[in-house]
Amino acid sequence: MDSQTSVPATTWTAELGTLPKRDLWTAMKRGWRCRCPNCGKGKLFRAFLKTADSCSECGQDFTHHRADDLPAYLVIVVVGHIVVPVGLWVETNYAPPIAWQLAAYLPFTLIASLALLQPIKGTVVGLQWALRMHGFDTDTSLDKPAAAAAAE
Repeated sequence: MDSQTSVPATTWTAELGTLPKRDLWTAMKRGWRCRCPNCGKGKLFRAFLKTADSCSECGQDFTHHRADDLPAYLVIVVVGHIVVPVGLWVETNYAPPIAWQLAAYLPFTLIASLALLQPIKGTVVGLQWALRMHGFDTDTSLDKPAAAAAAE
């Protein structure tokens, strides 16, 4: 682009630098609880892993989120860091039959993965909202005032 053409809308400008700061940890905490990262009241999901189109309380648009595979990768890391050390410890100290190990580890892995998948996806959406990623930066009229967010 030469100097005479206009700046693309996605490029950082001075106006973007003046946007109010969003509290990262509050947004992630609200996402973990499967609530709107903006107001903390509306539901983030309309189905198990389907995000709502917008918050029923404050109107925040969720169609911009792009969590993709990150929640699944994070669940694998978390559950794997629990199951693998426990499995190694049990195997080296007690050496139970393989059938017993499969009967214990597989259901735990499945249940833990399913239990963590929605909260972790909510946390990722909250992270994206707080950092104004993937289109979450366009509308600041819905942002809660910083004083109200700090009071939580």
